[in-house]
Order: sequence, then C-alpha cells, then structure tokens
Amino acid sequence: MVIVLIGLFAGFYGGLFGVGGGTIIVPALIWLGQRPKVAAATSLAAIGITAAAGAIFYLWYGDVRVLYALLVGIPAAAGAALGTAFQQRLQSRVLTALFAVLLAAIGLKLVIG
Repeated sequence: MVIVLIGLFAGFYGGLFGVGGGTIIVPALIWLGQRPKVAAATSLAAIGITAAAGAIFYLWYGDVRVLYALLVGIPAAAGAALGTAFQQRLQSRVLTALFAVLLAAIGLKLVIG
C-alpha cells in the first residue's frame, strides 16, 4: 500500500512541477530498502507511464510544444542510456551520495536564486 501512495504522490508532484521520479520515487524506494540501482531502474520504468499520462493531459490543454519535446526528448533518451551505463559502474554508496549532493545543490539554487 505504501508503494501505491508513493506512486500517487510522485504522479501528482510530477504533474504539478514536471518532476517526480528522481525526487520522490527513488528516495522513497531506497527508504523502503531497495538498492539505489534498483530504485533508479524502477523509477525510470514508472516514469514512462507517468509521463505519458501527464503529457496527454497537457496536450489536451494545448501546452505541449511537440518540436521542443522532440528536441529535448531524443537527446534525453541518449543521455539516459549513457547515464544508465555509467551508473552500473558505481557502488551504491557513491551513487546515493552523488544523488544527495545533486538534490542539495538544486535546493540551494532554488532558495538563493
């Protein structure tokens, strides 16, 4: 049941801010005892479903710029493949630390502008 609530919150958060998998699902799955690599892989699989649902609704309201989506999405897919290959070479502890540093840096940037 907890995992369903995590998905619901991540979907809402993703629809509201455009993020959810990396900032909600990954830490929550790690908190539930999953290894960081498993959490990241599971999150990426779930994001496909979440992204499709969100994009359909945004498209319905006329907010999707298809050309921009392609110009961002195609390179992002290549980047995801490269990031996954790199991630497989990292130890879980290092991966968790890098992720924590990234989230802290983003939070600091948002607070101080």
